[in-house]
Amino acid sequence: MPIRVIAGSAKGKKLKLVPGSGTRPVTDRVKEAFFNIIRLDLAGCNFLDLFAGTGSVGIEALSQGAGFVRFVELGRRAHWTIMENLDIVGLGERAEVLRMDAFAYLGRQPDRQFDYVYVAPPQYQGMWVTVLEGLDENPDWLVGDGWVVVQIDPREYQTFSLRHFAEFDRRKYGNTLLVFYERLEEPREAGF
Repeated sequence: MPIRVIAGSAKGKKLKLVPGSGTRPVTDRVKEAFFNIIRLDLAGCNFLDLFAGTGSVGIEALSQGAGFVRFVELGRRAHWTIMENLDIVGLGERAEVLRMDAFAYLGRQPDRQFDYVYVAPPQYQGMWVTVLEGLDENPDWLVGDGWVVVQIDPREYQTFSLRHFAEFDRRKYGNTLLVFYERLEEPREAGF
């Protein structure tokens, strides 16, 4: 399945897939729906693409006006694919690609705050919950009204308690579920 940039300055550019079968690129339908939701707030924002895979989501953010995108991807092949795809679209000057573990990254002291964090981890391993718990421990990765958006299979969904984030929306597109969380102005009390 070829992937492409759907809108913005790099619209129509075809992106490379990661060799092998270790990644699952987001479909155009899901990507288009997601960017329709955030488009009005995208200009100049900081965007974090965790478990970035091909880099398709972060590259879409750059194409549609994000000021800066940081891609975090541990896989060697995926890391090189992101670099190649940034070359294809010519948007690398507003991007940074880190080859490292997403959990180790989130455990660091934040060096930048993000308006959006997009999380698309390997499926059926509960990693998305671990990411949200990590962000809850270190919420300063996000601006005060920042969003975390998780891409999972609907069968993986579960509710759980967070102090600094609250789920506010869920959108299902076939076998993909996007779950939206916003950073709370005031953290909830422990044991709420």
